[in-house]
Amino acid sequence: MQTNILRAAALAAALCAGTAHAATYPFQDPNLAPQQRIANILALMTPDEKIAALSTDSGVARLGIPSFGSTEGIHGLVQRGESKRQREPIPTTQFPQPPGMGASWDPELVRQAGAVQSTEARYITQSSKYRHPMLMQWGPQADLARDPRWGRSEEVYGEDAFLVGTMATAFTRGIQGDDPTYWRGAALLKHFLANSNENGRGNSTSDFDDRQFHEYYAAPFRMAFEDGGARALMASYNAWNGTPMGVHPVLRSLVIGKWNADVISSDGGAIGNLVKLYKRYPDQKAAAVAGLKAGINQYLDKYQDELRAALKEGTITVADLDEALARKFRTTIKLGLIDPPAGNPYAAIKDGPAPWDSAAHKAVSLKMALESIVLMKNDGRALPLAKSRVKRIAVIGPHADSVHWDWYGGTAPYTVTALAGIKAAVGPGVKVDYAPDNAKGAAVKAARDADVAIVVVGNDPTCGPNMAHEWTDAGTKPCADPGDGREGRDRETLALAQEGLVKQVLAANPRTVMVLVSSFPYTIAWAKAHVPAIVQMAHASQDQGTALAQVLFGDYNPGGKLVATWPAAESQLPPMMDYDIRHGRTYMYFKGQPLFPFGHGLSYTTFKYGKLRTSAPALAADGTVDVDVDVTNTGKVAGDSVVELYAAWPKSQVERPRQALVGFRRVNVKPGETRTVRIPLAAQRLAYWNTQAGRFEVEPVPVKLMVGESSADIKLTATLPVKR
Repeated sequence: MQTNILRAAALAAALCAGTAHAATYPFQDPNLAPQQRIANILALMTPDEKIAALSTDSGVARLGIPSFGSTEGIHGLVQRGESKRQREPIPTTQFPQPPGMGASWDPELVRQAGAVQSTEARYITQSSKYRHPMLMQWGPQADLARDPRWGRSEEVYGEDAFLVGTMATAFTRGIQGDDPTYWRGAALLKHFLANSNENGRGNSTSDFDDRQFHEYYAAPFRMAFEDGGARALMASYNAWNGTPMGVHPVLRSLVIGKWNADVISSDGGAIGNLVKLYKRYPDQKAAAVAGLKAGINQYLDKYQDELRAALKEGTITVADLDEALARKFRTTIKLGLIDPPAGNPYAAIKDGPAPWDSAAHKAVSLKMALESIVLMKNDGRALPLAKSRVKRIAVIGPHADSVHWDWYGGTAPYTVTALAGIKAAVGPGVKVDYAPDNAKGAAVKAARDADVAIVVVGNDPTCGPNMAHEWTDAGTKPCADPGDGREGRDRETLALAQEGLVKQVLAANPRTVMVLVSSFPYTIAWAKAHVPAIVQMAHASQDQGTALAQVLFGDYNPGGKLVATWPAAESQLPPMMDYDIRHGRTYMYFKGQPLFPFGHGLSYTTFKYGKLRTSAPALAADGTVDVDVDVTNTGKVAGDSVVELYAAWPKSQVERPRQALVGFRRVNVKPGETRTVRIPLAAQRLAYWNTQAGRFEVEPVPVKLMVGESSADIKLTATLPVKR
């Protein structure tokens, strides 16, 4: 323990001091090439130091090299482990869960959210108040919500590879910044690859062919690496076609070999799973060695004694350690941790007011909360509510007076519940009654006495034990609702148990608004048929209640769009472990009529689309065209239109999806205004994976372009020839 304390103190001192002192070693000279600096570091390190640096503590205290640390970070920073047990939680900006961020269909705003998160990580790392390194942020989540029963759907941006890849790219750019030399933070994408079942995930296998690997499951990761500059990811627990991802050859051949990854992390306990669950290796030592050989250079598992023994017996060599660390220290250099602070624009993010208290960070948080809200139904213009006509409001439901965190959310500097947001919006002149449930008829009475009833229902993102991480043991509660899901637990049903409460409230007051705060789709056929207005939003935003109130009372016109297909019944879904999406998954291959389609979302105004056209009469196989469409606001209030561009290949010689999203743009249009929306379309976005050739190819066949307000609401079509 004393050694650990001294080591931590030395690292903290190195982090604070930076390299203001005169250079002692060649690696401290920023004018040397990175590979020369890294070679010098490795030459100075002992074998024990090298093995230790393969943990999340990437520092070398003896040489004054700080650790870049780690933290969860998919929609806000999370302090875990030692900091959670021994320190006061650090409040940081908390955005909606990724499905909510995805529902904004606004990659620029997602980039801003990544920048907010990363700036706060820099502050916590460098501030004299905290000195807690967390520059490597474990996010974004680039997995795909291929099945709404998946318990971790709450962590991903949606079901479509292009949408998820666009958002993952944007969040990565936000985390890492736009300086040509240094990163603000380092993004680590999770979880590579095809990790979308919780039950049995420790040794399950996700089986599908090379085309789906490249066109669907790997696509968001590829986009974040190639377009967003990501250089790190975490291998998932599951196998692909029988080979565990933590030791899969694709880590070397593609992730390192083609995408130039610097850091490949195992998941928590995944090395042990190779022994205990997969039974692929005889012991922890053999599994740890296999991970190293496969490309793992950050372990979240027991490995140090094992690698020391392996080094002694010759199973691994110092050269193996050097290869792993040479990649990892590239991140240290990109973060500027061994450079003089003068040239690093992010070195000044320390001391002074906490950034999460700034107006700028609060503004991004509120805008994200607003843009994430989806108006799913609005019959008879039930919304927005006119404040002047409402004298008494009933706010009802188990989520009405709480903001739920999740296992990948941190501590917010403040939270605004639905109840608090509504009360603030209407002021003291309107009576607001609150009933969490219908115990002793409370909800029904409140609804009956009110001019309007707002019932707030949804899932509980924190119920049940987390099977992967011991830090969640305290304070968990059993999942009473089989429709709840989260890490370690897939959903047993898509039915919303709280729909019964909605029925009771609606029976008492026909002016009922249903607010669904949920991490995933529900089969709410009754509510769709009977409730006048339905609003959907994700959990965990610190501005949840403020944003909701602005939407309910018309101070903000919602423009969010669904990021997943909402099935009408579970019978429309293939078996959970069928990873071949061609068998009926996502809007691209869905069979039957969905309850709500991918890309669906209403507005308080209406839009007319016209004049779909391209900047050239044909598209070269290696070229790009601009797709233009005129959008006119035909209503009486300003609103955001999300222009969704889909493609189809009716004359393709290979099997293609029925339609696929290839572009989108969210724009604000004033009443009566017409805006020309331009979406660049690269031919490569239309490519398919040629398995025999081992590369993406663009077919010289006509492409059908479709522009609409959802995948099922196409307004305009055009044909674009594609030439060799």
